[in-house]
Amino acid sequence: MSTEQEPTTSQDELSQALPTEQPEVDDHAAALDELQDRWRRALADLDNLRKRHAKELDAVRSEERARTAAAWLPVVDNLDLALTHAGSDPSAVVEGVKAVRDQAVDVLRQLGYPRYEETGVPFDPTRHEGVGTVDAPDAEPNTVVQVVRPGYGEGSRQLRPAAVLVSKRQE
Repeated sequence: MSTEQEPTTSQDELSQALPTEQPEVDDHAAALDELQDRWRRALADLDNLRKRHAKELDAVRSEERARTAAAWLPVVDNLDLALTHAGSDPSAVVEGVKAVRDQAVDVLRQLGYPRYEETGVPFDPTRHEGVGTVDAPDAEPNTVVQVVRPGYGEGSRQLRPAAVLVSKRQE
């Protein structure tokens, strides 16, 4: 019987014969670490951007509030002045209050919200709020015949629609 011996190889011979993959694994680990670092930095940058944007938005809001309040200060001053003359001639007080109202309407117009209170125009549900109908023989059907409360603004910048009475169809 012949016995065949299997060749024996030492551990050193095996390590030299097998390709080593350790440098490639190290390259992948380094690339992964770099990507994770870049990802963390991008998240931090995004968080800083959000905070900066929120801070800038608050500043713009504060400036706009201050600008709007400053526009109303003359109206308040004139109302105070009208109240100091409340005991004097009633017609002068009424004229003063009308002037202050006109000033307030002008402030709204300057802020981009003009007043509208037209009659004789067709009813438009985007600009008018119908609060009632009236029988008006001299007006076309579905026409604004009386403004109960004026509207302010136009298009998408409307503060409120005008409350109106509309002529109904004649039967």
